[in-house]
Amino acid sequence: MAADCADFCAHTNLYTSCSQCPRACKTNRASGARGFCTENAELRIAVACLHFGEEPLVTVHGGSGTIFLTGCNLRCAFCQNYQISQQGMGRAVSKTEFADMCLRLQDAGAENINLVTGSHHIPALAEGLTEARNRGLTLPICWNSSGYDSPDMLALLDGLVTIYLPDLKTLNGALSKQLCAAEDYGERAKAALQWMIDHNPLKIIEVTKNGETKEKILQGVIIRHLFLPGRFEETAEVLDWLKQHADGKAVISLMSQYTPVPFKDSESELARRKKALTAIENRLVTKDEDADLQDLIDAYDFEYLFYHDLSDDTSWLPDFNRTQPFSNALAKPVWHWKNGFVSE
Repeated sequence: MAADCADFCAHTNLYTSCSQCPRACKTNRASGARGFCTENAELRIAVACLHFGEEPLVTVHGGSGTIFLTGCNLRCAFCQNYQISQQGMGRAVSKTEFADMCLRLQDAGAENINLVTGSHHIPALAEGLTEARNRGLTLPICWNSSGYDSPDMLALLDGLVTIYLPDLKTLNGALSKQLCAAEDYGERAKAALQWMIDHNPLKIIEVTKNGETKEKILQGVIIRHLFLPGRFEETAEVLDWLKQHADGKAVISLMSQYTPVPFKDSESELARRKKALTAIENRLVTKDEDADLQDLIDAYDFEYLFYHDLSDDTSWLPDFNRTQPFSNALAKPVWHWKNGFVSE
């Protein structure tokens, strides 16, 4: 059963010596200091939109009500959302304004509320979600994270969040250290994913709109893995773990749309990224790699797996300076950090 707001308010001391994620940087974010995630105790958001580019189970008919939070507890050198995850783009909102966003997305026809990279703000999000529920939010809540989560902190969301959409980037510690600044990523992510699976059995229904029937997830876990060009062995290792621990219990989403990002940053930060990206081949996935990936997933024969078709289209890369960060086909903005709520 979900805790009420008073229960979550009691956990705001988690900002004073922060251990909300596995990094446990112990920063006193309540004093205004910024942790490794680049954030203090203010809940900052960049964009809220109806997103049509997520997995079909999440997007369904109306799109996913996606809220992009500022900051991140990783430093992925290839991050497409680097403007908000690493450069601090976004503005502070109260829990009331956050609840307003959730309700506006619900009114716009969203299938769920999809929280992107919230691992460093669990107490604030729990309070905001509780207020939104008290004001009439009925949509399922989706936790969209890097997988670098703490099971103890995820337990604070139990009963509020029912859909989990984590990454499993790699199980190679040396690779995750170079690419994401987290050598322990694999072990931490496995523990977090196991908690998600154990606490959220799959519940998928069919919904029909305008004569078209689609599947919709109400509860459960969808695990994403992005193939990194030139690192086929990492994907094989991840899929092997997923076959043993997640097959039949969670949905697998294998992505082949790795895209080099045209980063705009300081010379020192660009140099850091360039050095980190030497761990992979920073390019689009080839047709041969795509064929090998399809052979691999055929061999594993997962019970429920999505595979994203190969494409050389890079127009989907977001720019969070724009009120519409994505292409019009991918998203419909509802709120933007510069302008607030977007008029119809």
